[in-house]
Amino acid sequence: MPPAAFQDSYPEDLSHCYGCGRLNSHGLQIKSYWEGDEAVCRFTPQPYHTAIPGYVYGGLIASLIDCHSTGTASAAASRQETENDSPEEVARFLTASLHVNYLKPTPIHETLEVRATIKEIKGRKVVIASRLLAGDVVCATGEVVAIQVPEHLMPR
Repeated sequence: MPPAAFQDSYPEDLSHCYGCGRLNSHGLQIKSYWEGDEAVCRFTPQPYHTAIPGYVYGGLIASLIDCHSTGTASAAASRQETENDSPEEVARFLTASLHVNYLKPTPIHETLEVRATIKEIKGRKVVIASRLLAGDVVCATGEVVAIQVPEHLMPR
C-alpha cells in the first residue's frame, strides 16, 4: 500500500484549499510525499493552465510551490513531533510568505516535479526551499515561510 500524501492527513474542515484540498473537486488536488529528506510533488498541467502557447501559467507554478511547501511544513512538523512523541493530529500550516523565482519558461506538455527541503523549523514556523523542474531543467525556485494554524482556528 503506497504511503498517504501529506495533504490526505489534513482534517476535513481544512481540506478545501484550491491547490491541495482533497475535498475541492475543482482544485488542483496536489499530493506530496517524502523521498528521503526531500518532499516531492508531481503534477501534469492541463492545456488550460497555459500562459502562452506551449508554456505554463506562472500562477500555477506559484500555487504548486506554495501548496507543496505548506504540505511539506506540516509533514516536517509531524515528523519532528513523532520523534519526540506521537502527534494526536497533523498540524496544518498556512503561507506567511511566498517568494518565487521564475528561471526558465516551463513547458506545459511535461509532468512537473516540485522538490522541497526544510531550511528551518522554529516553533510554529517552518521555512521551505523548493525547486520546480520540467524533466531535468529547473524552471523555478521558491521559498515559503509557513506558519502553523493557531489552535483557535482548528476544527473541533
